[in-house]
Parts: sequence; C-alpha cells; structure tokens
Amino acid sequence: MRRRTSLPWLGLTLTLLLGCDRGGHADDTSSQPPQQLPITARWCLDRGPCIDLEEARTPRQQMFGLQMRDPLPPLRGMWFPFSPPTPARFWMHRTPAPLDMIFVRDGRVLVVVEGVTPCMRLPCPSYGPGVPVDGVLEVAAGRASALGIVPGVPVRIESISSPRP
Repeated sequence: MRRRTSLPWLGLTLTLLLGCDRGGHADDTSSQPPQQLPITARWCLDRGPCIDLEEARTPRQQMFGLQMRDPLPPLRGMWFPFSPPTPARFWMHRTPAPLDMIFVRDGRVLVVVEGVTPCMRLPCPSYGPGVPVDGVLEVAAGRASALGIVPGVPVRIESISSPRP
C-alpha cells in the first residue's frame, strides 16, 4: 500500500512512497520483513462488535502498512491517523490480501472502498475521496459490508491501555 498526500498549506504535493519505489525502479524493501504492530486501539461499532486496530502513526509505519502481510482476521485492522486532516490516496502495492478501505472525517465514515485488489507490480491504482480525511481504516475485504459500515457511520477510535500483540 502506498499513501500519497497533499500538503496544501505548503503549496506542494508530497508523495510518501511506500516500499521506497523511486520513479518506477525496483523497490528496495523486498528484503524487509512484514510490519507487525501491536494492537493499541479499538473501534467499537454502535450496533456491533469491536475491531482491534494496529496504529500506523509514524511516516515509516504508514509507508509499510500491511505490505506482505497474511490476510487480516475478521475483527482486526490497521488505522492510519492524520493530524491535521490530509487528502490521502492509498494503493495496494505489495499488499497480497484484498482489503476494504474506510476513509474517515469528523468522526464519521466518509467513503468506503470495498474489495480493493492486490497489486504486486507497479503501476498500481490508488484510492481515496480526493478531500482531506482524519484517517483511514483498512480491514479484510468484505468486512465493511458484513459489519454494516457505510458512509455516515460514527467512528470513535479508542486507545487500549496496554497494547496486545
């Protein structure tokens, strides 16, 4: 997955190249083991279960995301928080399992992109609403629909006091 984001207050476009792809050259992260972050947050749906979340907070964690990871279990995901809100585009480069991407703004689901397919070779399509978001949740493909996650659903990400593996 790669995240591309704009920083309008600087008048520049910043592209965070996940996997360190540099203008179409072979990426140099293929020898990196997949990132496994601890569960440090949870999203409890108003009318349903809780989803345990790994938080990709740093640019490096966001860069690697779920690359080369086994498929996520049903109630697990990764949260990519942005402060301030940022126009974000995500892609599936080197992410072998299909995902649902949930774009969040002002405590509500803004857009759900379901069943995003893996892309092991460049070029890869990118996904996003084209407006600033507070964060993006990634869950296994099909989970958003199964859990009733649609635009407008409230999103409250809670910290877990002691991280879990």
